Amino acid sequence: MAAPRKGYRYIQPEALARVARLNLVARSVVEGFISGLHRSPYRGFSVEFAEHREYMPGDNIKDVDWQVFGRTDRFYVKQYEEETDLKAHILLDVSSSMSYKSDEHGLTKLEYACYLAACLSYLMIRQQDSVGLVCFDREMRHYIPPRATSTHLSLVLRHLETIQMGTGVQTNVSKTFHDLAEFIRRRGLLIILSDLYDDPKEVVRGLRHFRYKKHEVILFHIFDKWELDFPFRKLSDFVDMETNEELQVDPRYVREEYRKQVQAFIDGYRRDCSTSRIEYVQTDTSVPYDFMLFAYLAKRKRLF
Repeated sequence: MAAPRKGYRYIQPEALARVARLNLVARSVVEGFISGLHRSPYRGFSVEFAEHREYMPGDNIKDVDWQVFGRTDRFYVKQYEEETDLKAHILLDVSSSMSYKSDEHGLTKLEYACYLAACLSYLMIRQQDSVGLVCFDREMRHYIPPRATSTHLSLVLRHLETIQMGTGVQTNVSKTFHDLAEFIRRRGLLIILSDLYDDPKEVVRGLRHFRYKKHEVILFHIFDKWELDFPFRKLSDFVDMETNEELQVDPRYVREEYRKQVQAFIDGYRRDCSTSRIEYVQTDTSVPYDFMLFAYLAKRKRLF
């Protein structure tokens, strides 16, 4: 597949060139078939009607059930049992904490995640797998169903550019994960891009709900470098970006304990993900996203 046309903010040709030789191949067996870069002659072949679902942007107009529209005056699409292709969903955290950046010339965590989402979407569609996008904060805000066409990639890229970084929007990662585990009915690959600022125990329960539903899960835990290092020197007022709560702190007296707690926060997720067979990748916005992704995919390929 050719690279998308120039002009999309979150697509950089040099980044695509760096990772283009690698594939994101699912390790698990999805719906009874080996998933990843497929060779099945029955790719996308639908044999049995499953249910109706409300029409979403990106759905094929040919799948609209016009008889149901005639009765309800609402658009619904037919869903079928498809057994041979991998469906991936990218779960993008768009809560207010993701809009933080310490360097005025750098990226916010959300912008970093959007670059990752764009690059991963390109890789998945290039290898003929379907990819969808879910944007969430305290609930699911937008859903683009998985497809595997170049026009679908353009739809995903256009939507990434419309995401607004608001203020005061709290996240509820655990509830959203539980809701999505029930919403995404067919098991597949879930790629999560988030800072995971929520109760870790509840978040892990949500992650395990995905695993209970037989999804394969890759978690990219995204920080700003200053969130990890806490290099502040002077007495400062810190404002919670989701609750607007203010706290005045002298960094000299809390730096060591802060770093310990952040490391415990990370170590806890890494440990719980390992025991739940979830891939955990921790990164921060000072690390070029394409280098990080290349290193991860290369390592995954060696281990596969």
